[in-house]
Amino acid sequence: MDPPKTNKKRGSESKAVTPPKPEYLRFDDISAAAFKIQLRMQKTPCMYSRLSKQYGMEIFLKKEHLHYTGSVKERGVLYVLTSLNQEQQKKGVIVATDCSFSMAVAHHAVELRIPVFVIMPASCAQPHLRMYRDYGAMVISYGSTARDSLNHARHLAKENGYLCLEEDDSAVYLAGLGTVGMEIYEQVPKLDAVIVPAGGQCSLLVGTAAAIKHLNSRITVIGVEPEGFSLLLQSLKTGSPVIRELYSTPNKKLYGDLFEHSMGTHTFHLAKTFVDKVISVREEDSLVAMLRFQEFEHSMVDTEGAMGLAAILAGQLPELKGKRVAVVVSSANMELDLIRQCVDRALVLDDRVNKFTVQLGDLPGDMAKLLDILAREDIKLLDVCHRRHNDRGDLFKALVECVVETRDKTQSTQLRRTLSERYPTLRWLDR
Repeated sequence: MDPPKTNKKRGSESKAVTPPKPEYLRFDDISAAAFKIQLRMQKTPCMYSRLSKQYGMEIFLKKEHLHYTGSVKERGVLYVLTSLNQEQQKKGVIVATDCSFSMAVAHHAVELRIPVFVIMPASCAQPHLRMYRDYGAMVISYGSTARDSLNHARHLAKENGYLCLEEDDSAVYLAGLGTVGMEIYEQVPKLDAVIVPAGGQCSLLVGTAAAIKHLNSRITVIGVEPEGFSLLLQSLKTGSPVIRELYSTPNKKLYGDLFEHSMGTHTFHLAKTFVDKVISVREEDSLVAMLRFQEFEHSMVDTEGAMGLAAILAGQLPELKGKRVAVVVSSANMELDLIRQCVDRALVLDDRVNKFTVQLGDLPGDMAKLLDILAREDIKLLDVCHRRHNDRGDLFKALVECVVETRDKTQSTQLRRTLSERYPTLRWLDR
C-alpha cells in the first residue's frame, strides 16, 4: 500500500468533523451484525466459573478476552469494516490512538485486505509499534502527543480519502458489540442477570443490553464503572451526558482505554432504556479480581476485564445470591511489567503478603527459632532484614523485619495468632 501524501502548505490543523447522529439501535441491526461477522469472528466460550461456590451464585464468564487482539472491540470493528463500501475499502482506513480499538482495526483491516495506517506519537512504546507492524499495518510516527497524531491522521484522511476511524457510538459499531448479548443468551439458559464493564462511551454495555432485553426483558443488566471515572453513573444522576473533564480520572495506566472517551448522547439514551443498574468499583477490588482470575480461571485479564467480577467480590450485588449470572470479561491488554505490579499489590490488598517486625534476643539460635515457626506454619518468607544496632531498642536485642506470603486470609490469621503468643514485641506494619 502506498504511504499517505502530505500537503506541506497546510496552514492549520483541520478540526474534527462532527459525526452524523446515529440511528436508534434495533435488534435487527444486531442480528445482521452477527450474521455478517460469524465467518471471521470466533464465538467465545461462556463457561461456569470455579468462583461460583465462593460467592454463592452461579457465575458464567463470557471470555471476550480470548479474541486475537485480546479485546471484545474486535466485534464492533469487524462489523464497521465489513459495512464499508468497496470504494472506501480500496482507499483504506487510518487510526491514531494506541488502544484496543486501534489494534482491532489494524488486525481486521489487514485480514480484509483494506489498507490501514496507524499514526502514533514518538513517545509511543516500541513494543506497541512493533505489534501494529506485526498485524500488517503501516505505522507512522508523528508529533509528541496523542493529540498531534490524531490531528495529523484527520488531515491525512481528508487529503487522501482515507476513513479516519475513531471509537464512537455509531449504530454499526454498537450492533457489532451487541452480538455478545446474543451469544450469552444462547449459551446460558435460564439466565437471571448480566454484568458488563462500562466506562467512557459504554458501547459494550448498551450494545449487550439492547440484545439481552429484546430476547428476555426480565434479565437484569448491570453496568460496572471504575470509581474514579463513573461517567454513566453521574450522567444518569444529572439527566444528561457529562463531560469527562469535569470529573476525576482513573489511573491512566490501569484504565487507559476508558480514559480516552466521553459519554455519547446515543449510548446515554440507550443506557437509560436498557440498563437496570450501574455501580462503581474501587481500584483495589479490580486488582484483587485480577488475582482471582489468575488463581481460579488460569487466565490473565486487565483491570477493565476484571471489573464485573470485582463488583461481585466487593459484595455490591447481594441481590444476585443464588442466581445465574453472566459476567462479560472484556479485555486482557496489559503490559507484563504492569501485570507484575498489579499482582504484587493485589496480594497485599488480599491480606496475603504481610510485613512485621519483632525484637529477638542476641543469643545464638533466636533467629533460627523464628524461621522454624514460619516453616512449621508453611509460610513463604519473601524478605528478611536483621538489625543488631538499633538506637531505640534494647542493648542486647536485635530488630528483625520480615515480609511473608500466606495462602489465604485464614492462614494469615493463624500466623498472627501464633506469633503474637510467642513474641510480645511483635508489630504488624501497615500495608
